[in-house]
Amino acid sequence: MAHAKNHDYHILPPSIWPLIGAASGFVMLFGAVMWMQEITPFIFFAGVIGVAYTMYAWWSDTVAEELEGDHTPVVRIGLRYGFILFIMSEVMFFAAWFWSFFKHALYPMGPESPAVDGVWPPAGIETFDPWHLPLINTLILLLSGCAATWAHHALVHENNRKDMATGLILAVALGLFFTFFQAYEYSHAAFGFAGNIYGANFFMATGFHGAHVIIGTIFLFVCYLRVRAGHFTPESHIGFEAAAWYWHFVDVVWLFLFFAVYIWGG
Repeated sequence: MAHAKNHDYHILPPSIWPLIGAASGFVMLFGAVMWMQEITPFIFFAGVIGVAYTMYAWWSDTVAEELEGDHTPVVRIGLRYGFILFIMSEVMFFAAWFWSFFKHALYPMGPESPAVDGVWPPAGIETFDPWHLPLINTLILLLSGCAATWAHHALVHENNRKDMATGLILAVALGLFFTFFQAYEYSHAAFGFAGNIYGANFFMATGFHGAHVIIGTIFLFVCYLRVRAGHFTPESHIGFEAAAWYWHFVDVVWLFLFFAVYIWGG
């Protein structure tokens, strides 16, 4: 009884994963510089593998904590606050790309005067028609968000694990469709990444969003596997809650991209 837990907090044991994650992140950054200098791409991918394994192992420990009952209401509040801060950092990340896009759209640089001679999009750039594939992708992503919301409602309000699993796999399938159509759109782009500021802004903004869609799809699929394994309860489902928040964030960012980059910026 001397070591019995008499508080709502969870004291974490020492973990090697923060150190491994930081080292892998440095290797990935250093490898990216080496790759951009056309020396070798292998160091970058070694860092990516290290980061991916760290995420898998660290989150596996977190799942084990949840299953063992260590995620008390107080701990779950802390996890929610932490994930909210993460989402805020992601908002600022995308704000940088929007800032760059709007700056060059409102003040395009010309040979004489940036405000008079500049043209946006730059001359020779054939932009995408927003009312075709981009609109379809918008509807796909919004429907995927609806499916994730359905899964959340099925768990929290009905404790219906069958509907929750159905909603999750539907959200995952729609996320895969979005990624496929995004890749198809990229393959038919009439402009490239290098050589013009429009292409650089377009591919950086939409490309990073596409990466977030892939990550979010994996996030939701892991939640689907956990549902099939009997995880999550209406009271304790912080892992799925984080996945749903992340997916809705991806939805909102895409809406801004669709209206700002595809419609207004085109």
